[in-house]
Amino acid sequence: MLQFPYSILAPLAATLGFLLLAALAPRKCEQVLRTFERVFGKLARRKTLVIALLFLVVITNRLVILPLLPIPVPSIHDEFSYLLMADTFAHGRLANPPHPMWISFESFHINWFPTYSSKYPPGQGAVLALGQFLGHPWIGVLLSVAAMCAAILWMLQAWLPARWAFLGAALVALKFGIASYWNNSYWGGAVAATGGALVLGAMPRIVRRARTRDALLLGLGIAILANTRPYEGLVFCIPVAGWFLWWLAGKTKSPAAPRTRIVRVLAPLAVVLTLTIGFIGYYNWRLTGNAFLFPHTLNSRTYRTTGLFLWDHPKKPLEYRNHQFEDFYNGWEREDYQNTWQDVWTVSSEKLTRSGSTYFWWGALLLLPGLPFVFFERKMRLPLLIFLLGKAAFLTLIWSFPHYAAALTCVIFLLLVQAIRHLRTMRLGGRPLGLALSWAIVCLLATDVGSSVRRHICDPLEWSCQGDPSRAAIEKKLSNAPGKHLIMVRYEEDHNLHDEWVYNGAEIDTAKVLWARELDSAQNAKLFAYFNDRQIWLVEPDRDNTELIPYTAAAPPPER
Repeated sequence: MLQFPYSILAPLAATLGFLLLAALAPRKCEQVLRTFERVFGKLARRKTLVIALLFLVVITNRLVILPLLPIPVPSIHDEFSYLLMADTFAHGRLANPPHPMWISFESFHINWFPTYSSKYPPGQGAVLALGQFLGHPWIGVLLSVAAMCAAILWMLQAWLPARWAFLGAALVALKFGIASYWNNSYWGGAVAATGGALVLGAMPRIVRRARTRDALLLGLGIAILANTRPYEGLVFCIPVAGWFLWWLAGKTKSPAAPRTRIVRVLAPLAVVLTLTIGFIGYYNWRLTGNAFLFPHTLNSRTYRTTGLFLWDHPKKPLEYRNHQFEDFYNGWEREDYQNTWQDVWTVSSEKLTRSGSTYFWWGALLLLPGLPFVFFERKMRLPLLIFLLGKAAFLTLIWSFPHYAAALTCVIFLLLVQAIRHLRTMRLGGRPLGLALSWAIVCLLATDVGSSVRRHICDPLEWSCQGDPSRAAIEKKLSNAPGKHLIMVRYEEDHNLHDEWVYNGAEIDTAKVLWARELDSAQNAKLFAYFNDRQIWLVEPDRDNTELIPYTAAAPPPER
């Protein structure tokens, strides 16, 4: 939950300082602050240059603080599934053949039949594969976050004056480019946010100029959303589609003739959407054998007994081949949500709390006086509608993490900047208190991020990006040792179900190091016979997650 962060007492004092300056020396305060703003305003008017600069600054700033926030270590189930996808793409294929010893390698969010592959849409895996090609999957994460900030700046330039667009993008860069799990894990968020920004930035440009370039960018944004967050992306695009059809029918003021709208916009957009649908069908076919069966749907049918939406009721429990799956799917998931109103309230409040820490900061509370004015602006009706529909869709899901709503990022910061613009007009007795508060809001975010970096905090939700380096250290040690290795993972009865160690890459037979789940003696014997050229080790994460000892048959698995 959001708790009062005593570390912001100093920034709060700075806020009071701004207010005192505005109250005691209003002319001097306004003169000084607006002088700074004019400097940044001149830069912001060079729109293409500032987009490129922001992209580079985000990358540079994150690299500079690597000693304080190192390259992240994966720890969440989803991260390993995305990394499997990235490794598969990096090997030049969309999926891998099932392995004969798959039972020993079975793990969360991964399909084994008809192919060995991740259950997730391919967007995040693609950027991780790019990073892997460049040297490390995290490079892809960093590039995607920088691209997101640049795309949101481009989008804001279509909705706001240049200097306000620059401010909004700077806030995004501060919030997500440094101490955020979007940049400090492999979970994602930035790719879907980029898709949303392209969609919302292209549409007003199409209405004004009807250029083919903007139609292609609109299609690209839709394609990104469809391949990252298809459900949330669909909800995001519904109001935009209504606006597009209204414009295409000539109901919106536009200098483009009907033929121009069809030739320059509708035709190229239709081509991009057709290619997108064709790719999704082909991707599904390669992974599941059915163009209409999504990998995550197949995974849910195979493993899950709980529903997707709040009104769904659980199915009958399934039988699994290992205790961890049994405890996770038949235990934790079913117990965590049992279709009661109390459960609805609990999961909904958890979503709002987590989203609050991801998208906002304590200084954003100073925006409250200016926020009501945003709701009465005609220009903000579409963004508000997108936000409300997207938030409703987000809240209807049982399992929701903040990056599920990533497509709304550009909308959220558009509304925040517009609230700042209204706040700045507020004066009390001729004193520019609103101007002072607007500067305090930015300073509070900057100091909050700086404090997190100084304390090595990767995100307000620390568990989302604070991986245990023990598994990576063991793998690195064996990767540098002679021969090939097979690590048997033995869990205790009270093992933390969210701390999974059994994950592998796309290439199993040729991998230097393999991780396997210790099962019954018959399955273990089959595994050892298949990999008879490997040295076999035992790891017990619940006893000592740094100890690596030779595996012997005299060490039986724990009885249940």
